[in-house]
Order: sequence, then C-alpha cells, then structure tokens
Amino acid sequence: MSFMDDKAKNKSNSKVKIIFILHILLMVFSLCGICSKKAAGEAFLSFRFCMYYAIMILIMGVYAIAWQQIIKRLPLTTAYANKAVTVVWGLVWGIVVFGEKLTIGKVIGVIMVILGMIIFSLSDEKVTEKEGGDDHEI
Repeated sequence: MSFMDDKAKNKSNSKVKIIFILHILLMVFSLCGICSKKAAGEAFLSFRFCMYYAIMILIMGVYAIAWQQIIKRLPLTTAYANKAVTVVWGLVWGIVVFGEKLTIGKVIGVIMVILGMIIFSLSDEKVTEKEGGDDHEI
C-alpha cells in the first residue's frame, strides 16, 4: 500500500513540476508582447526594430520546442487552459515596463482568468480520474 502511495505522490509531484515549468515558459513567451510593442515604436527596419523582432523569433522558437515537450507530459486541455496565464503576464509587463495603470476592471479580469484556469484544470483532472487516470504518464 505504501508503494502505491509513493507512486501517486511522485506522479503528483512530477505534474506540479511540469505545470511550474509550463508557467515559466508562458511567462517567457509573454515577453514577445513587450518586444512587439517596443519594435512598433522604432523606425521600420532600423537596428533596434530588427533586434526586437529577432528576439521575438528566438523566444517563439524556444517556446515551440518547449511546448512540444510540455504537451507530451500533460493533457492537452490542461496545457491550453494554462495558456490563459499570458493575460496575467501581459498585465504585469504593461505595468512594470510601460507604466500602464492598474484598474479594478483589470484586476477583476485577471481574477476571472485565473479562476477559469483553476476550474478547468480541476475538472480535467476529475474526468481523467473517472476514465482510469493513467492516460498521461509524466
């Protein structure tokens, strides 16, 4: 019985680790928005314009490869539900980098996004448990 508990605990820890890595990946991916907005303020094809777009391409390349590794280890619905966190990062970057104002509407919107992610991910776990649970080895 203890062996089964250890196996379930290791699987749960591994899933948490993958979700944490996914969120770091999505934070890095959200930096494309910063580069895009910065590039928009530069003269077309200037050095800085090209530099921002080169950074974006690099970020998207790393993201594409890492995303493939994530979806091998998580249910696709869980991974896509967590992509909504880029809205939160967009708000953070807007405030920190561009000096945008934090409004109550934005806070409510971010809370709704986070609650939606949590509800969707939890419902996905319950469906997986009912179907047998071992469809997605981590």
